[in-house]
Amino acid sequence: MAADGPTGHRGTRAVMRMVEYAPSSGGLALWVAHEDADAELPLLSTDGRTLRYGRAFEALPLPEQTGWVAHGVLHVALRHAQRYTELQRLLGDVDLQLFNTCADAIVNSALAHLAWLALPAGAVRLDRLLARVLHLSTTEEAALLEWDVERLYRALDDRPPPGPAARPQQQRKDGPRAAAARALGQQHAHDLQPAESGQPEQEAEAQREWAERIQRAHAGDGPFSLLRTLLADVPVSRTPWEQALRTLMARALSPQPGVSWSRPSRSWLANQGRAGAHRRLPWEPGRTASRNVPRLVLMVDVSGSIDEALMARFAREIEALMRRLETRLVLVIGDDQVRHLAQFEPGRSDLRELRFTGGGGTDFTPLLQEADRHDPDLGIFLTDLDGPANFQPRWPVVWAVPEAPVQHAVPFGRRLLLR
Repeated sequence: MAADGPTGHRGTRAVMRMVEYAPSSGGLALWVAHEDADAELPLLSTDGRTLRYGRAFEALPLPEQTGWVAHGVLHVALRHAQRYTELQRLLGDVDLQLFNTCADAIVNSALAHLAWLALPAGAVRLDRLLARVLHLSTTEEAALLEWDVERLYRALDDRPPPGPAARPQQQRKDGPRAAAARALGQQHAHDLQPAESGQPEQEAEAQREWAERIQRAHAGDGPFSLLRTLLADVPVSRTPWEQALRTLMARALSPQPGVSWSRPSRSWLANQGRAGAHRRLPWEPGRTASRNVPRLVLMVDVSGSIDEALMARFAREIEALMRRLETRLVLVIGDDQVRHLAQFEPGRSDLRELRFTGGGGTDFTPLLQEADRHDPDLGIFLTDLDGPANFQPRWPVVWAVPEAPVQHAVPFGRRLLLR
């Protein structure tokens, strides 16, 4: 049974109590969808957008109900479910239970100072988790200012990587840190469910909106805020790489008007040749439309370091932008040498049908030199940046790199981080 608004669901009384004691930060619950579940579900769970209440939730005392709802609201506001999905996309294997324990520790420590709600028995706290697992002695306030959920998860997940013969779904064994964190988190029911990923622009907009709501809510309630000193884990709003790529290509490849000395400017003609006070001369140049078709060179590193799914996603985006901008494409594929060269007229490319093969070492120089032969307006290099570049062209270069190898510096041009 779904609720249409903040009233009419099992958490209504808890939401009202939150708004009464912390009008600004408690009011974050009004931005969250609430739903009563008829099935025998946990007390409360969330997919990052909706709080779902199990039947047993109604039997809890009001302070405990409030603690559960505040806990779930902070999961939604901090976008923990979406960040789990994003981290899984980047790392490939993220243990949901371990990630949930990290997120719970941060949220519980943020709420622990409030006397008008009660956290569940055995709720894991950030300072205790750091002390028991990482042997770090700190206060809750200091820990909340330093640790975000991604950094905490990476510090706790010491599971050894799967061997070459491991099956795709085979569970990795816990190391000492992961085992200790899992044991500590088992005392509290896990409430995070994986979130479905939306369009990058929509996800970025939702993240920006929640970051702004959190800042306003925290400022409004001061020491009574649900957010306490919870600053490190507030998600940072980032521009999706697709949007940044569109802006870069539009600026570099859109036809630019040229200057023509063969005819006077329109403003001089409209002025009927009168010189006036500014003494405008009749040979002031006019503007003419550019007849040149812009050319893009796409260089792809196939040395085995770029994920095929990312390549396919990137190719789809490039193809759509080429049709929109009516751009010619030169495709240069290689590793330590050029393996494949193809040219496409505007609107005639089908990058999704290409098979990128390689596997040697990496040297950007021969690919850049081949691209220079085609005199492009813009070059985009899809790579992990792990290789030399001993040739710097005159035209602008954008290095499109996945998030993992950000430790490598770009030799020139600018970096586009593919998140």
